[in-house]
Amino acid sequence: MIKVCGVRFSEKGRTYYFKCDNESISMNTNVIVETERGWQLGEVIVPEKEISEHSLISPLKDVIRIASKHDLKQHSKNLKDSENALERARYIVSELGLKMKLLDASYTFDRKQLLFNFLADERIDFRELLKHLAAIYKTRIELRQIGIRDKAKEIGGIGPCGRFLCCNSFLTDLNSVTINMAKNQALALNPTKINGVCGRLLCCLSYEDEIYTEFRKGLPNIGDDYDYNNQTYKVVDVDILKRKVTLASETSKEVVFL
Repeated sequence: MIKVCGVRFSEKGRTYYFKCDNESISMNTNVIVETERGWQLGEVIVPEKEISEHSLISPLKDVIRIASKHDLKQHSKNLKDSENALERARYIVSELGLKMKLLDASYTFDRKQLLFNFLADERIDFRELLKHLAAIYKTRIELRQIGIRDKAKEIGGIGPCGRFLCCNSFLTDLNSVTINMAKNQALALNPTKINGVCGRLLCCLSYEDEIYTEFRKGLPNIGDDYDYNNQTYKVVDVDILKRKVTLASETSKEVVFL
């Protein structure tokens, strides 16, 4: 068995798990952890617990230490310097005439990498931009193109339901949403009805998909022939949640609960 805890690097970011065998860590504790990008400062939002090492899909990296006052001061400096780097990078993008929009910038805690997220409609040749940034900041520069859903998560807004966007308020992972989910819920396939402000399918289509899949079992589809009371009907309407099927023939109409 090993001890692990869940760490988040931003208020609306996803949760990552790290080994904490050598530390006793409680909720809301700031910690320094090892990541693929280098050392990062994050907040513990899932308190330590024991799990079987055999249940891990891949090895976990370690919690380096609980953050000290000096670490928090360094983190604050990184945040400020990241904002300055973003402003300067946006100026360079404008000077180079690149058709890209820089959304944010972030240093790793150890300042070994400076990451910029950007949005663009097509592939961008940003080699000249990289040269300028590397010459200024003397660290490894990474430019990462993100999708339109990620942009909505960063910026936020109001959805067609009148509430704040799910992706910006509580969703930490942007899982795949498919048109089959809309079909499964018998929704009209009108883009203005099933697309969010990002132009992609509404995230909330996935919330009830499992329930609709379960309730759909054994139900016919609209347009199917259906035998009932020794007569063949045409299925003209299906209420999935009530499991109510409306049948019609040339001479009669029946409502059946399945």
